[in-house]
Amino acid sequence: MSKVCEICGKGPSFGNNVSHANNKTRTTWHPNLQKVKAVRNGSVKTIKVCTRCIRSGHVTKAV
Repeated sequence: MSKVCEICGKGPSFGNNVSHANNKTRTTWHPNLQKVKAVRNGSVKTIKVCTRCIRSGHVTKAV
């Protein structure tokens, strides 16, 4: 199950959680992906899209 937006290609980013004692543990931040029925190439398909693409109008939802 891919955690990548099918419109903009936004995927997980990696880094460290840093505690007050300066301990570092690896962590992953995932984009807020939603399954949306959208019109792509003239047909309706269910795609995974990040909420920023939905809000900015890059996706035309199927009615």
